[in-house]
Amino acid sequence: MLASVRSAAVDGIEASEVIVELDAAKALPSWTIVGLPESAVKESRERVNAALTNSDFVVPPRRMTVNLAPADTKKVGTAFDLPIALALLAATGQLDANALRDFVIVGELGLDGAIRGVRGMLSIARHVARSRSDRLFVPPVNVGEAALIAPLLNRLVSCSTLGELVTALRTGTLRKVDVPDRAARSARAELDFADVVGQASAKRALEVAAAGGHNVMLLGPPGAGKTMLARRLPTILPTLSEEEALDVIAVQSVAGLVAPDTPLPPPRPFRAPHHTISYAGLVGGGRSPHPGEVSLAHLGVLFLDELLEFSRRALEALRQPLEDGRVVITRAQRTVIYPARFTLVGAANPCPCGHAGDPVVPCRCAMRDVSRYQARLSGPLADRIDMHVFVGAVPIEELSGRELPSPEGSESIRARVETARALQRARYRGTLPNAHASGRWLDACTPVDADARDLLVRAATRYKFSARVYHRVLRVARTIADLDVAAGIGRAAVAEALRYRTVTTEDGG
Repeated sequence: MLASVRSAAVDGIEASEVIVELDAAKALPSWTIVGLPESAVKESRERVNAALTNSDFVVPPRRMTVNLAPADTKKVGTAFDLPIALALLAATGQLDANALRDFVIVGELGLDGAIRGVRGMLSIARHVARSRSDRLFVPPVNVGEAALIAPLLNRLVSCSTLGELVTALRTGTLRKVDVPDRAARSARAELDFADVVGQASAKRALEVAAAGGHNVMLLGPPGAGKTMLARRLPTILPTLSEEEALDVIAVQSVAGLVAPDTPLPPPRPFRAPHHTISYAGLVGGGRSPHPGEVSLAHLGVLFLDELLEFSRRALEALRQPLEDGRVVITRAQRTVIYPARFTLVGAANPCPCGHAGDPVVPCRCAMRDVSRYQARLSGPLADRIDMHVFVGAVPIEELSGRELPSPEGSESIRARVETARALQRARYRGTLPNAHASGRWLDACTPVDADARDLLVRAATRYKFSARVYHRVLRVARTIADLDVAAGIGRAAVAEALRYRTVTTEDGG
């Protein structure tokens, strides 16, 4: 007898429908799963057999053929355990197939019949919400995640075990889940810019970076506060919109990083991988493609401490996501796309000993060693970093000074950033900040004073700027003007933007 159950698969952060068909034929007992299943899907037959037996159901000695349609797309993960088990019960007459007609079902099975959570539930919930009548069965651990999709709230159902679910389907007593109210919950930042003493120029640079979504390179001696500053950048970024929050959680869901008590909206992602990370770990990949750090930092901050110590291959792989805002991973049988629209913050010492440009501790490195060290950051990648900031050591007298004014906190800085972002949303009619505006949009929407344009052209000629660098300087200047709530770009805004491109270790910033 043949039975089918509707399920779903996740590809990247998008979900699509999968029909689980099972034919229980009277022949020698065997199991065959077709439809391009990966190893975890093939192993589901062992979990399904044990779960059904331990839940007091009968697994008759028949030839079981399972087809996951469409059969020409790769199926990954453990979400097909539960639909396969229900299809078997329907095919062998232990469950009425009509009871499964209006459901999309996903879930992993334990050997005792317990229903466990799966990855990518938010993407699946988004997919199911596009229909008008389908109900979605959600493992208990995934209820909070699926409940983030408001149109689906009244169509979510859940049970803890296979036996409980089958009993509810037989009696028609499967009820919608109770979803706690999460609308008023929010995340509180434990870090604050008020913790940072001194470093006024570096804090100003990070404010500009936050306001326009610009990439930043922090150069300075050890202990100057580069990491401390970078870790506080998310605290001045604007709060995620509802759509942005769902995109962030969708990536985390695919990676299996969503906690049941995830606040809404969640905090901006902050990812800080170690410099020994592999290429696949940074940009994503592997035999079964998974999101890398650049995607986990989507709409947040990717902090690469000791950036010049990362492998050359890993650093060069950042070029595509920095330009396109996404990562495309191609394998023989599938192509996966992950979003990767992040703000890159790199931190590095200016030389091997770390003290080039330090007025207190002399540098012990030969010039050729300094040049060789800084050349680890290739020209094309350096072009894609909008702002280069020298972070000098804070004098001890300033650190211990008790009469200095209290540093400005993150809340007041974030208010200015949000004002600048509001101007950009109105200008570009969207959510992308200045850093991602095209040259055409800049020319059409950005009036530049004549003396400001003349200064930019002379600097571009002197320092041999590429076209990419020219427009990136213009974008930074536009952000500085937005922070000043200025309609056009003046000479002062261009001068400040140029300072972030022409910084050297010799001038100390």
